[in-house]
Amino acid sequence: MQEIKVPKIQRLAAELRTKIQEGVYAPGSALPKVRELQESEGVAYQTARDVYRVLEDEGLIISRRGEGTFVSPILGKIHRDGTGRYIKSAREEEGARGAFAAEIARLGMTSTATTVISRERPPKRVAQILGIHHSAKALVRARVMRADATVVQVATSYFPGDVAFGTQLEQQDTGDGGSKSRLTDLGYQQVRIRETVDVRLPSKQEAEALSTSADRMVYEITHIGLTEHNRAVEVCVHVMPVTLWSLSYEWPIDQNAV
Repeated sequence: MQEIKVPKIQRLAAELRTKIQEGVYAPGSALPKVRELQESEGVAYQTARDVYRVLEDEGLIISRRGEGTFVSPILGKIHRDGTGRYIKSAREEEGARGAFAAEIARLGMTSTATTVISRERPPKRVAQILGIHHSAKALVRARVMRADATVVQVATSYFPGDVAFGTQLEQQDTGDGGSKSRLTDLGYQQVRIRETVDVRLPSKQEAEALSTSADRMVYEITHIGLTEHNRAVEVCVHVMPVTLWSLSYEWPIDQNAV
């Protein structure tokens, strides 16, 4: 039986994958530079780059511009459960400050965020969703979000001024459960969530914040929180590297069908 020849890219990626999984290269450790991999394996420079791209797509390694290539501190991907992450018990689990903090804590990591709070006009599409005049200001919370020291997401939340101005939503620490719990306290409990997911290239600013290259795709999730009166009281735009996150959603269908 003729032996099947494995292409160089897949073979080298498999060898590196095994070394990462076995701890030869520990999470967060530096990998050989592309030129070093090329020379040690006797392959073309583009082949060496493609090996790293395969592993980056799998969420096993990350590339930092000007620094090199490293084993991801998060082996695999962060699972974002779009169905259950906003349930009160999940977002407040063990005092978590919202759904993201709870997700990261379940990985055994610590979540932190650099948050810039302001009052400003939101983008036109956000103003339309919130049902406010295009010249009206909203409360804006722009966050760079980390798992331990790794930036894994940038997210900007918008709240109508008449709902959020002068409340704890303007504080750095929004308390257990984050913004959704504070909106509930204010009488604006969200009973439905609507999300739109797009995949696109990051802007220059987003790529810099996420320490990724401009040719690596990101998810853009536009998240809308609606009250029982169908009022949108929160719009959050999440930007997340596809190499670090997996998304899942679940909902019932035809429950009463015969």
